[in-house]
Amino acid sequence: MVSSIQQVLQRLAPDVRQRPLLQLADLLTAAWLLALIAIPILRWVFGDGVLHQGVIAGVVLQASAVVAISYQAWGARQVLRIAAIVIPSSWLIERIGSTTGFPFGPYHYTDALAPLVGGVPAVIPLAWLMMLPPAWAVAHAVTGAVRGWRFVAVSALAFTMWDLFLDPQMVAWGYWVWETPGIYFGIPLINYGGWLLSSVLLTVAVRPPRLPVRPLLVIYGAVWFLQSVGMTFFWQMPGPALFGFTGMGLMLLWAIRRRRHIP
Repeated sequence: MVSSIQQVLQRLAPDVRQRPLLQLADLLTAAWLLALIAIPILRWVFGDGVLHQGVIAGVVLQASAVVAISYQAWGARQVLRIAAIVIPSSWLIERIGSTTGFPFGPYHYTDALAPLVGGVPAVIPLAWLMMLPPAWAVAHAVTGAVRGWRFVAVSALAFTMWDLFLDPQMVAWGYWVWETPGIYFGIPLINYGGWLLSSVLLTVAVRPPRLPVRPLLVIYGAVWFLQSVGMTFFWQMPGPALFGFTGMGLMLLWAIRRRRHIP
């Protein structure tokens, strides 16, 4: 009898310890969604000056939600290891890109997304951290693995599809400038080759462990939905909205259709 009670308690104990973190991840996700929904409303009330604070708040909240979800699955050591790779590496990629033009093409950041660290907005590496794990979750769902060239390729593609929304929007808001505008709503196509290459290198360097697919797919899907709606109806950018809706939407649909018994 005592042995049975101990076994039950041992099974329940992990759930008890995990509940506060689950609640924190849910709260952070809800706060992030509310922040994104509030941005166009606050802009209508207070003007364009709120965009800066809104973008930073959105990135910080989404990155925090992704970290909380990842901590639930991986623990502190893995989360710190991955953050220690993604944050400085993505800063270095952006620093090289904005000073040499490789691998994205010639561009530079403005002061509109201050503070800057070495010419790169401090919030940019957090943006990489907030979207790479959801992209990895898409690849995990599609391939059923977290290793191999298929996983890396699908991860890079899922991550790059996000930039179909992001780059035209951020350029329109004056956060960075392309020296030679390209054919994709002012964005050079080489930029997307740079995104693919950079996300491949980071995914290979991180070698992510098995992913909490379901909650990270919710994050990926929320970004897809809110960007599609926001850019169509609030930011008057229907072209990038259509391409982003199609690109991220196909990746999300692929992941949902292929996911099999992945938590």
